[in-house]
Amino acid sequence: MPKMSTRLISDVKLLQGDWNSLGSVRMWYYASQGKSAACKEVRENVDEKNRTIVYGILEGEISNYYKTWKSTLNVTPNGEGSLAKWTIKYEKQNDHVPEPLNYCDFYAIWSKDVDAYLLSAK
Repeated sequence: MPKMSTRLISDVKLLQGDWNSLGSVRMWYYASQGKSAACKEVRENVDEKNRTIVYGILEGEISNYYKTWKSTLNVTPNGEGSLAKWTIKYEKQNDHVPEPLNYCDFYAIWSKDVDAYLLSAK
């Protein structure tokens, strides 16, 4: 990922399991709102038939604002390519925490970076 999205992801380290198994845990180092941040993420579910992966945040910068956080990536074939849809389920730490729009922007930029990288590899 650091090669695919250099403007957002600086590093990813495997902490537990392997890169693709359920329950595997990774530490992500990334840029959020112009600042360096990190989070520990676990792969919770993979549904190959529906092309869906669910990730949960265990700790990190996101946890300062949200009690729970689950990101679901669904990839749907579309012509010669695919459509990526991110869904975020979260619970705020309190009523003063804003909606996570900056993270929505993060996922959109990240998806575009990965798309550009994959298209350049063809």
